[in-house]
Amino acid sequence: MKLTTKGRYAVTAMLDLALHNHGRAVPLTEIASRQGISLSYLEQIFSQLRKAKLVQSCRGPGGGYQICKPLNEISAGHIIEAINENMDVTRCGGSMNCQDNLPCLTHDFWIGLNQEISNYLYRATLQDLMEGEFVKTISARQDQGQSDDDARRNPDDGQPVVWVS
Repeated sequence: MKLTTKGRYAVTAMLDLALHNHGRAVPLTEIASRQGISLSYLEQIFSQLRKAKLVQSCRGPGGGYQICKPLNEISAGHIIEAINENMDVTRCGGSMNCQDNLPCLTHDFWIGLNQEISNYLYRATLQDLMEGEFVKTISARQDQGQSDDDARRNPDDGQPVVWVS
């Protein structure tokens, strides 16, 4: 499976939106600033997310995006699917013609891995991700406007901090 930057950014942006969607539309400029993603790239991603009915746009002053469904009904798999990311690790795309128009020796292994990845992505909902302690810590840091370099240092002694999950 080759998950592109677009897929990673889509999940990241949707999680950011979920964390900041307190009854108001969230401007893409805010997400872009917090996550270090270009605004034009986010506009492309959110256009696809809107077409998939995962988000809705609100125009005008105070405009931005809101999530359309309950957070426990939107998974990372749904987000990746909405932006047309391919989640297949097989060389043949599952068509069983990987070697001389026949299945290769490891075809079943790759099909099994595809299923495991898919199951994991579709189990991981935005609600689940929001409840993670690591996500809460990083989100709080981003909301305070700390730079990544500042956030990686212990405030007591200025030494680098190593995150272990």
